[in-house]
Amino acid sequence: MNTSFDLLFEIAWRFASLSLLAIGGINALLPEIHRVVVEVEGWMTSAEFADLFALAQLAPGPNAMVVSLLGWKVAGIAGAFVATIASCGPSSVVCYFAIRGLERLRNGALRGVLQRALAPVAIGLILASGYTLARAADRTAGAVLLTICGATAVAATRVNPIWILAAAALAGVAGVA
Repeated sequence: MNTSFDLLFEIAWRFASLSLLAIGGINALLPEIHRVVVEVEGWMTSAEFADLFALAQLAPGPNAMVVSLLGWKVAGIAGAFVATIASCGPSSVVCYFAIRGLERLRNGALRGVLQRALAPVAIGLILASGYTLARAADRTAGAVLLTICGATAVAATRVNPIWILAAAALAGVAGVA
């Protein structure tokens, strides 16, 4: 795959700037990542985005693997490398300095306030991610029903999500979704 410097720079710029907003991890950024790679840049379709996310979730390793797959889809191996470094580098540096600062506030009231304030922000961003992915993946009424059942099963039981994904895959193969 022939990738230009301009494309790699655009990938680096987009993912580095997004990484600074990663409160709650990379999954919290999925709606904005989706908007950038699908709607703004047109690098892939919504369905391709959802497929790459699903693949990243099935593979062992960190959730940030989705960024590597997105970079690979856009610009091959070089794109995967650039997207991964750009999405992990800046936020890791900020996190390092934030933790050092919080250590100074170890027993202070401000630390607890900050941690309690960021929890609902992270939860909201992750819920927005789930909504964005469901919209991208649900192409039929059966798929919508399957998503609702899967989300309910994850929320109401302690069943490993891999089993729920396996059941959804079987339903898809059977033509239900």
